[in-house]
Amino acid sequence: MQKLSLTQSLSQKLSPQQIQFIKLLQIPTAELDARIEEELEVNPALEEGAEQREESGDLDEDYADTPEASEDIDVDDYLRDDDFAGYKMQGDGDSGEDKDMPIAMQNSLTEALMQQLGYQRLDDRQFAMGRQLIGSIEEDGYIRRELEAIINDLAFSQNIDTDIDELEEVLRKIQTFDPAGIAARNLQECLILQLERKLETDEVELALRIVQDCFDEFTKKHYDKVMKKLSIADEDLLRNAIHAITKLNPKPGGGGADVRTQYLLPDFILINNDGKLELSLNSRNAPELRISRSYSEMLDTYDKSKDKKKDKKLKETVTFVKQKLDSAKWFIDAIKQRQQTLLNTMNAIVQYQYDFFLEGDEAKLRPMILKDIAETIGMDISTVSRVANSKAVQTEFGIFPLKYFFSEGISTESGEDVSSREVKKVLREAIEGEDKRKPLSDDKLEKILKSKGYQIARRTVAKYREQMNIPVARLRKEL
Repeated sequence: MQKLSLTQSLSQKLSPQQIQFIKLLQIPTAELDARIEEELEVNPALEEGAEQREESGDLDEDYADTPEASEDIDVDDYLRDDDFAGYKMQGDGDSGEDKDMPIAMQNSLTEALMQQLGYQRLDDRQFAMGRQLIGSIEEDGYIRRELEAIINDLAFSQNIDTDIDELEEVLRKIQTFDPAGIAARNLQECLILQLERKLETDEVELALRIVQDCFDEFTKKHYDKVMKKLSIADEDLLRNAIHAITKLNPKPGGGGADVRTQYLLPDFILINNDGKLELSLNSRNAPELRISRSYSEMLDTYDKSKDKKKDKKLKETVTFVKQKLDSAKWFIDAIKQRQQTLLNTMNAIVQYQYDFFLEGDEAKLRPMILKDIAETIGMDISTVSRVANSKAVQTEFGIFPLKYFFSEGISTESGEDVSSREVKKVLREAIEGEDKRKPLSDDKLEKILKSKGYQIARRTVAKYREQMNIPVARLRKEL
């Protein structure tokens, strides 16, 4: 039996403006220019430049003295039909002007491989298969797509009916291309392909045997099992062979010209001026934006018009103008609010970590969590999180992402709290100074930390070690 009931509930929903502000807040400085450019393109009521009152005095008075001010302004002269259509029907109509289109950049690694493919004596069928295989190579240089799936692709898209043997024959040709190890299907095959090009010494020959026959033992660093399985008596020969393997490139596609270097652009500049810290925003975070004068005057003219209630088209046009003016005003206010939120958050971080910013000593970092800063500036934790996760500050000691300064606390014997970052530093130093033939276990690392006054559990040692991408003792063992 169905029952119909009415329930009342109270829920909180974000307005579209709030959602847009959140997105605006969390984008880094490097992307802000693009976001502003995007807004300028879609909103003709928004312009670049300082407020016009600051540039030329009171514009209302200046404009009133001009001859044009006494004449009626035709709104249609300012807002053409095609613009209005574009607003009501996004994408419909043609503005009549050429727009810069983004140019797709080809992957230079793919180009290099296709060029090498062209040097091979292949018929049209084999060339098409080679092109399909090269198209399946991922950024790191591997082909992870199953050959059976590539065979199906060739059948449906190229009308080429082939089998595994024929496809592997073309694949083997591609695997001889540069960079060495390209088009491998797994790490083992990648290393083998590279070693096969270097068969000049006994060490490389042994390295190839290790990768081919003892790959599992090698990855787990069970060197005693490797020596037994391959009947190796000379430990030095084994050490040199392993060294030859570790020098190989596990990601052959990563060294291509298509890899782009990424730079950390600071959102804040922090200067130590004779012991006084001075914080400022990167100038790119404070763009000069203004409301279009012509659009403001257009709206003012309509308000004074006697026919505004009679002319339906004029009324629709000015509704559009008002929407664009409101949107431009909101965007300018949102940028200013973004600036203020960034400064409030960073100022609170600077005050909390003042000793660190004075000297740059990692040991001076205090335990600090998002809640600490949120309570200081009177904002929600999620707001602080959005700022901290995507922003960076330039100091005299280098550029730091804001999340670098957030860490949990660890108690010491004296009862004080120290930053987990300080504990990680001590942990890393202990591991770097260990005897690699007998690396320190997590239990021993725990005892070392406790001897230095850090009250820490073994599972916490393991957690910090994993966060620093340091393997367990067994995998750190060297001959």
